[in-house]
Amino acid sequence: MYLATTDAVATATDGRRSRGRVTGPVLALGAVSLVTDISSEMVAAVLPLYFVLGLGLSPLAFGFLDGLYNGVTAFVRLLGGYAADRGGRHKLVAGSGYLLSALSRLGLLLAGGATAGIGAAIAADRLGKGVRTAPRDALISLHTPPDQLGRAFGVHRAMDTTGALLGPLAAFALLWVTADAYDAVFMVSFCCGLFGVLMLVAFVPGREEPPPARRRARGPSAPRLALALLRHAAFRRVCGAAALLGAATVGDAFLYLLLQRRLDFAESWFPLLPLGTAAVYLLLAVPAGRLADRFGRRGPFLAGHAALLVAYALLLLPTGGHLLLVGVLLALGVFYAATDGVLMALVAPFVPPDQRASGMAVVQTGQALSRLVAAAGFGAAWTLWGIGPALTCAALALTAAIAGAAALLPRADDPHGTLRRRTTRP
Repeated sequence: MYLATTDAVATATDGRRSRGRVTGPVLALGAVSLVTDISSEMVAAVLPLYFVLGLGLSPLAFGFLDGLYNGVTAFVRLLGGYAADRGGRHKLVAGSGYLLSALSRLGLLLAGGATAGIGAAIAADRLGKGVRTAPRDALISLHTPPDQLGRAFGVHRAMDTTGALLGPLAAFALLWVTADAYDAVFMVSFCCGLFGVLMLVAFVPGREEPPPARRRARGPSAPRLALALLRHAAFRRVCGAAALLGAATVGDAFLYLLLQRRLDFAESWFPLLPLGTAAVYLLLAVPAGRLADRFGRRGPFLAGHAALLVAYALLLLPTGGHLLLVGVLLALGVFYAATDGVLMALVAPFVPPDQRASGMAVVQTGQALSRLVAAAGFGAAWTLWGIGPALTCAALALTAAIAGAAALLPRADDPHGTLRRRTTRP
């Protein structure tokens, strides 16, 4: 989807003038993502404490909500990209997603302690993220010359991660100043999210409707063709491996809760835990991607899940103090650095260029749904059996999943485009 639409930018932009620089719209989108991620991570950093300690929810109820928080995005990702591409309304669709996420913060305030209301607010936030992701990335590609797409996406993701670092810091500061007033966190998060929407409206240019011929070629059959990719063995094996590993991936919110219980530190320090993970991720994401490009993506992807297994083991072992804290956060950071972008790089050779975003969304959907099941399952096991047995089962499941994924994943990329040749006809 992205590569097919960047030729218009190439003809409208003087490549010599923009060489080595990121275009203004990309920087504006990066700023929007930075502010929005501050808003999102402020809430994400305090939700585990708010649910389990503030509202007294059981681990089972928290597991369901945590899975919902991460899984509901999957259902609307394809829809958002399809709606934006068909009508050329990338800015409108992306803005709607950003606005919905911002309004969800007010939903948390109005819900009080009602689990149903909290679940609805979380679902609204994830729906907003699912709607905006594909149109936002399309806007980045549409406003970038083809030979600078990697740099543009790298700058955007770096700005986005900066927001992920600043969000927990802001939540920590607010909880410190207001004596654990979660409502203050939700209100400030709403204001940041709304500011991001205003930045999008003011500084990000819209996208004109694409030519009719191109719109017919890309639009009506996009969702159907994306799901049809599952008929092909290589793509199906990657999807299966990602879903299998996702089903054994305990959400990091659970691991942060376990750290807090094991180390027994003050609740006001809890929002800083994601900050450590994000810092490691920021440092290692680019080296992990280069390693994957040089030696193959299968190995780093599996190694990242092995790092997650190390985090499980550290929480099971009788370790404590700084060794446990640093070890778990480092392992989580390595896990995200070696799996997040690497999975998309692993999928790309098995998806035709004109279905690239839709194919990646199919993989992300399977992974998100399996993680929803994993979060709910771990919460149920924690409630019924206790922390130790539940985490032991998760470690055994992840070990088996890594072995299964190693057998499923293709051992080489698809440089000759065999899948591409088989899926070009509608």
